[in-house]
Amino acid sequence: MKRKTLNLSGRLFSLEKPAVMGIMNITPDSFYSGSRLSDTDSIRTRAREIVEEGGTLIDVGAYSSRPNAENISAQEEMERLRPALQLLRDEFAEVPVSIDTFRADVAKMCVEEYGVAIINDISGGQLDADMYQTVAALQVPYILMHMRGTPATMQSLTSYTDIAVDILDYFVERVGQLRELGLHDIILDPGYGFSKTLEQNYELLSRQEEAFGELEFPILVGISRKSMIYKLFGTTPEEALNGTTALNMYSVLHGADILRVHDVRAAVEVCSIAEKLGAFR
Repeated sequence: MKRKTLNLSGRLFSLEKPAVMGIMNITPDSFYSGSRLSDTDSIRTRAREIVEEGGTLIDVGAYSSRPNAENISAQEEMERLRPALQLLRDEFAEVPVSIDTFRADVAKMCVEEYGVAIINDISGGQLDADMYQTVAALQVPYILMHMRGTPATMQSLTSYTDIAVDILDYFVERVGQLRELGLHDIILDPGYGFSKTLEQNYELLSRQEEAFGELEFPILVGISRKSMIYKLFGTTPEEALNGTTALNMYSVLHGADILRVHDVRAAVEVCSIAEKLGAFR
């Protein structure tokens, strides 16, 4: 039976209906230009927007994972994060913060110095051998995402025997490793847009509930304004809100427990409509 709560810094966080996680990018080169933040005023405005529109989690990232993004050092990643995390701690302490990083040292700093509640690792521990030991020692929920290679190489690594089964096997193996280390609050992210072709993304989403529904862990879906939407129509990330909303509705009707999004209000409305339809009884 799937878990419907997370332990976030000693507080039980309910997932009886899907939660909406607002994206906060402290990067100059995020794939969606509308999400880029560069100073404390824009960070404050974005945090307020997420909360006022109904978001209940904030995901902060300072390292762009788009293909061919700038490869910054761990030190620079930390320096980008500090002002945002301090502001969130001072002014939005009631909102749990997730940190989007694949580096164990960055994760440790964020939890110990700023009280970050969740670690969101796009690499599933593959890019830093210390990550699993670190999150187990910190005892914070860990978002385990599926990806192959690095952001620079991932789109050349798209050969699968059966994409849903292969990713299920990936999750089962890594969940076992984390549990052996004593970590039990794990969130699964199928990694839409990472190491997958456009067709594979849609096949995986169409089989999401079948593939992962019997696992006990919550599922996070992050498809907001991604290329699997805008490339289908020959448009841009800036024109991908309608497609994002459609896929978010499909996702919550097929097992998603957390939606990671740029457009919080639209995602909150998706969850409210799905609830009205009786999807979460």
